[in-house]
Amino acid sequence: MERESMEFDVVIVGAGPAGLSAACRLMQEAASRDLALSVCLVEKGAEVGAHILSGALLETRALDELFPDWRARGAPVHTPVTEDRFYMLSSERGGLELPSALVPSPLHNRGNFIVSLGNLCRWLAVQAEQLGVAVFPGFAAQAPLYDEQGRVTGVLTGDMGLAADGSPKANHVPGLELRARYTLFAEGCRGHIGKELIARFGLDQGRDPQHYAIGIKELWQLDPARHRPGLVLHGAGWPLEEDSGGGFFLYHGDEGQAAVGLIVDLNYRNPHLSPFDEFQRLKHHPLLARHLYDGKRLAYGARAITKGGLNSLPRMTMPGALLLGCDAGTLNGAKVKGIHTAMKSGMLAAETVVQALAAGDTGGNSLAAYPSALRSSWLHQELHQSRNFVPALHKLGPWLGGALNALSHNLLGGWLPFTLHDRTPDHATLAPAAKSRKPDYPRPDGQLAFDRLSSVYLANTGHDEDQPCHLQLLDPEVPLRDNLPRYDEPAQRYCPAGVYEVVEQEGQPRFQINAANCVHCKTCDIKDPAQNIRWVPPEGGSGPNYPNM
Repeated sequence: MERESMEFDVVIVGAGPAGLSAACRLMQEAASRDLALSVCLVEKGAEVGAHILSGALLETRALDELFPDWRARGAPVHTPVTEDRFYMLSSERGGLELPSALVPSPLHNRGNFIVSLGNLCRWLAVQAEQLGVAVFPGFAAQAPLYDEQGRVTGVLTGDMGLAADGSPKANHVPGLELRARYTLFAEGCRGHIGKELIARFGLDQGRDPQHYAIGIKELWQLDPARHRPGLVLHGAGWPLEEDSGGGFFLYHGDEGQAAVGLIVDLNYRNPHLSPFDEFQRLKHHPLLARHLYDGKRLAYGARAITKGGLNSLPRMTMPGALLLGCDAGTLNGAKVKGIHTAMKSGMLAAETVVQALAAGDTGGNSLAAYPSALRSSWLHQELHQSRNFVPALHKLGPWLGGALNALSHNLLGGWLPFTLHDRTPDHATLAPAAKSRKPDYPRPDGQLAFDRLSSVYLANTGHDEDQPCHLQLLDPEVPLRDNLPRYDEPAQRYCPAGVYEVVEQEGQPRFQINAANCVHCKTCDIKDPAQNIRWVPPEGGSGPNYPNM
């Protein structure tokens, strides 16, 4: 098929904090060197911020470097953390608050801000456009482009107007070839192109397998009498079982709103576990319920989190391209924060690219300076200090692992004389269903706990029903032949949006994919025990449309 082609100096994939920070820094650096630079940023969401979901607590270190005058520019960063508490829950009503001295220092949040990352990205997009970046929302990067030598030369955007069988409809528009000297991939966690590039260039050789969690979040409008701007609650323990890691959060932001959520590590063993239902159960604990009673749920969403840290960080450099932010895995698992680290990775990438262009490189080959720039930055220092945090929790659990992490960070500054590893991929951890306990999840009460379908409605997710399914089964027989008898087909439960079902048809089970429900969290691509589900982007503009998330 003949396609239109556009040429740029740099193409950036993804309008999250990494991609937008790279875009802004590119133009800043180019202006300082009097370089004319053409930069294009493509985003699969219908608008910038539509697919962005995070807790979110912002450490402003990278923002201070990118825009020292961010306050004067009107950045949506208004609510500083005023109270910071950490709890270990032991049962549906029990638990204790840990003294600050026993909480690992990276989890201390004084000086940070409670923000909506979606709104921060919208603001960053405005800054990028004012600097001269061409921002194209609603365009999904479908695949990378390569030249004859195998160097990355840009991306192909997805076709618009294809029917479910792949045939063109009346409104069909072929995708564009966006060609560039350099391409920066900042797709977020488990980016589908990032996954291809890591495999093609062997970027993860010698690294631990990447590890992930699923984060489920709701935004609530609180009773004014219960709202305490700046209050931050974190915790671990109940309702998760001993072999399931993770933790909860509740942040009192501005305008009377609060964000509440649960993070579940995707290395859990029990195939009957449902992260969505664990979250609904969590909200009935008195610690959280007393904040949420008489409130109104405004929004819901879910997103996978890349949390393997330094041990799992792939090489981020390849011919003609760089892998940035959560596409690579720069989140600091000890802080449970990835915004400032993603931003810094994008800024370092931009500085490397401009340096190469200023030196006269026209072929997109001179990215060798990026690894050394990364290693000499505070980003690498943070990840190195926190390299044992997630493996300690995976191997020792929340109590012993937490104690080791408190000792490491509070007394030794993270500089343990050894490095822990977790070399088991998350998809390979499930135990057989027959040997696992089925949790007794209560029915939703419609006040604190809700069902999946009403939750998906609040994610504002939308897909044209007549388009190719973006959730591809490499072998259609696997769900019923292998996963159902061994694991009771866990996709029915790990998906937080009710996408996957096993239904009965003429007395026989059938595996059903409700692709229109998908909130693009990528959990299925990560946790499927057979690695049989491949997430690819649907038509540009599809998916959730998160407000203030």
